[in-house]
Amino acid sequence: MFLAAPRRTGKSTFLVHDLLPELAARRAVPVYVDLWSQKSGDPGALINEAVRKALDKQGKGVLGRIRGAGVTKAGLGSWLSFDLEKLGVPGGATLAEGLSALIRKGGGPVVVVVDEAQQALKSEAGRDAMFALKSARDTINLDPALTAGRPAALGLVFTGSHRDKLASLVTGRDQPFFGSRVRDFPLLGRDYTEAYGRHINGLLPPDRRIDLAEIEEAFDIVGRRPQYLHAAVTRYATGDLGGDREFGSLLDLARDERETHWDSYRRQWSSLDPLQQAVLRRIIAEGDRFRPFDADSLAAYASVAGGQVAARDVQQALDGLREQELVVRLERGRYSLEDPSITDWLASETASSDGGTEQEAPIP
Repeated sequence: MFLAAPRRTGKSTFLVHDLLPELAARRAVPVYVDLWSQKSGDPGALINEAVRKALDKQGKGVLGRIRGAGVTKAGLGSWLSFDLEKLGVPGGATLAEGLSALIRKGGGPVVVVVDEAQQALKSEAGRDAMFALKSARDTINLDPALTAGRPAALGLVFTGSHRDKLASLVTGRDQPFFGSRVRDFPLLGRDYTEAYGRHINGLLPPDRRIDLAEIEEAFDIVGRRPQYLHAAVTRYATGDLGGDREFGSLLDLARDERETHWDSYRRQWSSLDPLQQAVLRRIIAEGDRFRPFDADSLAAYASVAGGQVAARDVQQALDGLREQELVVRLERGRYSLEDPSITDWLASETASSDGGTEQEAPIP
């Protein structure tokens, strides 16, 4: 299963505090790994380490004590007999063998949950890790001794804050999970804001209580992100203590939180040259149809630059956008936004500069 939603909308909180306990309650063994926990780390190494920790937990810490004593090869009953330190590396046990041991010891299915899975696309090692997981899934789920009459013994859940990059794992016949599809991760709804509002109002004096409809509107303004809603509500409840500006309502504070988030985009945008800005606008407008060097794109750049633009100039612009972490190359000839949340900010800025009425755009 592949689930995509913008950053800070509650994906990781849901995985850790809701999904993992629910899996355990259903007698499955959850293995959780966050590829953003070490952005420069090898995704394969992070996944292998998560499997090692799960094996250690199933062994009630015995494996950890063995490793601490400097002994890494252990045969514990019939479920484990390989060098832990070489799990997933050449010459050692494969990831499939490690997960198979976990299934046998746990007595139930294993579910590997990979948070921010699009990070795996940043390196060959990351892509190899995805292929290793796919191979493990196929090997294990075709083994009747492991499935034991269940539909599957190994499940995989991938989440990501970048839909296009996450989709790169499932599109194209040379991708590890070709044929799967990316689903939208549901955002928190009105039931959340009403529950949160009732909780907050129970802590506030009567004259500071907030209308539940206003909390819902503020949540829309900040893009359904709990972190920003909580910040705005806290400032409202305390009277924005220490602030040097006056705010008339919770909605004003929500807009201020949004502006603070958008300031980083303004700084980056102002540092771009006109061609880089034109290329970035084209990526936003075209989405997954974007082709950097086709005739229509070159004409669009030329209209901004005021003259003919060569392919090499476009490539230099793309390289500059990648250096600033605004654009990512998915594969040869395919580019996408590093952070899709710049889209709504640019739409709002464009509306303002054109003299139109600025829309109540949320933090994207």
